[in-house]
Amino acid sequence: MRNLDTLVDGIERTAAIFLAAITALMFVSVFLRYLFSWSIPDSYDFMRLVLGVVILWGLASVSYHGEHITVELLWGFLPSAARRALDVLATAVTLIAMGFFAWMMGSKVLSTRTDNVLTYDLQLPVWIYYLVAWIGLAAAVLLLTVRLGRLIMRTDLSEETHPIRTAE
Repeated sequence: MRNLDTLVDGIERTAAIFLAAITALMFVSVFLRYLFSWSIPDSYDFMRLVLGVVILWGLASVSYHGEHITVELLWGFLPSAARRALDVLATAVTLIAMGFFAWMMGSKVLSTRTDNVLTYDLQLPVWIYYLVAWIGLAAAVLLLTVRLGRLIMRTDLSEETHPIRTAE
């Protein structure tokens, strides 16, 4: 359990570091462009590629904690056992979709490497960014698997992850 918490914390910190890098690069890039009419080579490509990394690494954390956007029209009216069954079904469907996504992203990493796709200015290989994004996606699949196992084994997890929120 402690190792899993350490893994999740590491995933969240990694996503935060990448997000901070994008923010800093964007600030410096805009500053240089407007004040000195100069741009950082490949800054657009770098920001675009790292944004994909941030999204997929963040998806791993969100999937594990169950903090993604949900529609709870039916869930709130169901009894506890039906809520748990619906949570198990929804998590299983999400896991299957995420598994296919990870599989296809893995093939995209390989094809991008084989095709030797490079950034425009600095001619950096793009497949490395895709690989880092795929690692985040693989972490999402792993953490969704853990979440599904916990939902199946424990009945109290369902109530913890979906508190009914009201607008106050």
